[in-house]
Amino acid sequence: MTDLVTREDRDGIAILSLNRPDKRNALNIALWEELEAHIDAIREAGEAIGAVILRANGPTFCAGNDLKERGAELPRRHFQASIVTALATLPQPVIVAVQGGCYTGGLELALAGDIILAAENAIFADTHGKFALVPIWGMSQRLPRRVGQWKAREMSFTGLPVSGAEAARIGLANHVVPDAELDAKALELAGAIAAQSRHSVFAYKQLYQEQADLPLNAGLAHEVFNSVGVGPDFLDRVSGQFGK
Repeated sequence: MTDLVTREDRDGIAILSLNRPDKRNALNIALWEELEAHIDAIREAGEAIGAVILRANGPTFCAGNDLKERGAELPRRHFQASIVTALATLPQPVIVAVQGGCYTGGLELALAGDIILAAENAIFADTHGKFALVPIWGMSQRLPRRVGQWKAREMSFTGLPVSGAEAARIGLANHVVPDAELDAKALELAGAIAAQSRHSVFAYKQLYQEQADLPLNAGLAHEVFNSVGVGPDFLDRVSGQFGK
């Protein structure tokens, strides 16, 4: 690897950092390949990793796909889309910490997270239309699930930017924080997640993903009849809280 994506593990948290700041972390093929390798390794780690943070070095989270490689041969069909999906379907919750610009392909990455944090200086935008592009990684499905159908249409049709504060207001981001506090907030939430039962958190994430498109009654039935319920660490955790 050439460290276009770095990984640091801390107390059961895997921190992935996009590391191409001189190119505003534009997503070239080499970066995608490194990101995929890290995602695969985290999936393989299983319960050794309880939460994932995706962040970026430099002032910009991600300028989007590297258009200088437009037309380049990809390693396989649906290459980028499959990596975005792999990130979204990790068993571990993924927190995405966004500072500065988060445009198009970068927004696709952010939308693959479970929790999005925005610095006050964050700017989100779907600029497919600016470059005569049509989304093929999932934007048309994930964005409206975050912000609602009509706000998603506004963002995609106009390409206009959404500030960090506005992102939090419309549900695109879970929190907006001062720029200097972004990493600390991500670690705070990741630490809280990692302190929970891996069994419970992983099962919750799977349930949320599986029920996302189900009507309420079907979703309730799915939880009741398909959820494992009690995890293998239940007795240890109860004993630790209430004594034996």
